[in-house]
Amino acid sequence: MTASTTHTTGIPIRGAIAHTGAAGWVRRHAVSLAWLLPVLAIAAAVQLWNMTGTPQRIDDEGTYTAQAWAITNLGELTHYTYWYDHPPLGWIQIAAYTSVTGAFARYPFAVEAARESMVFFTAVSSVLLFVLARRIGAARPTAAVAVLVFALSPLALQYHRTVYIDNVATPWLLAAFVLVLSRRKQLAGFAGAAACLGIAVLSKETYLLALPFLIWMAVRGADRSTRRYTLSVAGAVLTVIGGGYLLLAAVKGELLPGPGRVSLLEGITYQLGSRAASGSIFAGDSLAHQAAAQWWALDPVFIVLGSLAAVVGLFLRRVRPIAAMLVFLLAFMFRPNGYLPVPYVIMLIPFAALLVAWTADRAVVAIAGWSRSRTRLPGGVRRTLGITWAAVTVAALAVAAPLWTAQLRGFTTSNLDQPMQQAERWVGDNVPKSSRLLVDDAMWVDLVKAGFARDNVVWYYKLDTDAAVERQSPNGWKDSDYVVTTDSMRTGGNSSKDVADAIRNSTTVAVFGTGDQQVDVRRIHSEGEAAAERAITKATDQRKTMGTELAANPALEANAGTKSQFRAGQVDSRAMIALGQVLADQPVSVDRFTPLAGETGQAFRRVVLHADGAAAATRIERTLDAMSDSYRPESVERHGDELAVTYAPIDPTTAPTAA
Repeated sequence: MTASTTHTTGIPIRGAIAHTGAAGWVRRHAVSLAWLLPVLAIAAAVQLWNMTGTPQRIDDEGTYTAQAWAITNLGELTHYTYWYDHPPLGWIQIAAYTSVTGAFARYPFAVEAARESMVFFTAVSSVLLFVLARRIGAARPTAAVAVLVFALSPLALQYHRTVYIDNVATPWLLAAFVLVLSRRKQLAGFAGAAACLGIAVLSKETYLLALPFLIWMAVRGADRSTRRYTLSVAGAVLTVIGGGYLLLAAVKGELLPGPGRVSLLEGITYQLGSRAASGSIFAGDSLAHQAAAQWWALDPVFIVLGSLAAVVGLFLRRVRPIAAMLVFLLAFMFRPNGYLPVPYVIMLIPFAALLVAWTADRAVVAIAGWSRSRTRLPGGVRRTLGITWAAVTVAALAVAAPLWTAQLRGFTTSNLDQPMQQAERWVGDNVPKSSRLLVDDAMWVDLVKAGFARDNVVWYYKLDTDAAVERQSPNGWKDSDYVVTTDSMRTGGNSSKDVADAIRNSTTVAVFGTGDQQVDVRRIHSEGEAAAERAITKATDQRKTMGTELAANPALEANAGTKSQFRAGQVDSRAMIALGQVLADQPVSVDRFTPLAGETGQAFRRVVLHADGAAAATRIERTLDAMSDSYRPESVERHGDELAVTYAPIDPTTAPTAA
């Protein structure tokens, strides 16, 4: 019979065999799938639910998003000069996901599309964590619990939602541990583990810290007769993958430092030596303390229980390498004069979740006396230790339940990103597209897509750290028109004199949100802070003079509160000049002024007028349209005899600098 021979049903034999193989695999793993799929669905649903609202976007997210967007839309490795601060494979994978799924076209804000990719990578990590738990001998319920802790801890959810390349590296690291525990085809398993670790490291370099513990597991599990050969092959695979990064730099002529160019060596030197230390984790004003405090505020119970589970795991043979790795990674945070990145905790979360579930499982086994493994401890001692750890775990769960409930409610209902979204829309609607902007990188892609020239949307960090940007800004901050400040810029921008000067020599034109979520749109005054303040004071006095005269006009119909707004100089001068022209022709009623969104404290630039009939309203429209460009409204919305007249944010007749 040939390969093309079919059954009487008309299905080719090869297709039937493949179908039978897939069906057989599902049947063999049906019980595991019954445990895994529900918890996987819960994990994905919780991460997806309100992922665009909480947490608020941060600068790092914008950077990785913009780099991924640059690959697919600009054909470049990054949106600025690539200087080897991180290997590029992390955002290359984000670019691949968004390209295949069309994510950037489906969301109004680019970071939201990249956050969707984080859901994908976390889902893959969840599956691999389940498999890893099973590989070390955990029961299916225990593996499912590990996945639930990994997915539902508020600490995990905060960082899994955030666009960090650590989330891209995590599934590769978990895959490496899964493959190194391969029971069959050990050579392929070890080679695959080395390849996965290499990809993890080229996604986020800190994942190289797991190498000694992966080697430990490989040596412990390797067949003695082939151990040297299989480990040598694995080492060669890892070396080749790492060498690919070196080759990239060499091909670009950027392996070693040279005049007028970046280099891989400088990037490595920066990360390992010259980068500013985070300080002691015990010093209240240090960056390390702030990072740890942020983790603690999210989930102190998981941090404590996971750390204790790591110590307990050192005494459990099957998870000893994983427990030792977690203890090492925890201790690594306390090294003197080191740098502690905020997303460092992402690498720890899956292994902490695994150990929490595993140690709880071992406690139950010890209490019930089910264990058949050889141990030097008498049964009574094992039960006592099991009862003790079970009590600790139950107490932790009792404390965690209300904390997790409150935190998860916030994740699913709060819109902390709204101020950022409102500020972006305000800039897109009100700032001239020819303007040069200093912004948080979380806005970069959106503003470029909104029509601002790529070179005119400047990530604030690059203003005085990227030679290409410095060439475009020979006068530093003075060459920019607006600065949009976020919490990232207010805290991280302090190290840049240019950014600090831009903020100091600017005035607020719109504010959105409060506290850490506040976003300010500020107009930069190149003539300096003092000159700008004098011009602003003069403009306010002019508005007060005009407003006082206008409030006294008998043709103006307005209540006492509205007239007091005129006299206080709170109304845009263009609106008052236009209103004076209208009042010379006919009486008009004016509603009380209210600020546009984000513009509390600014001169009111929206006037609601009521004319005496449709004909009078038409005459007002003609009067406004006939005014010169400096005084013509941005828009006039008419509803019967009511007209809502809105002017552009910057008044060219009184602004300290030209628009």
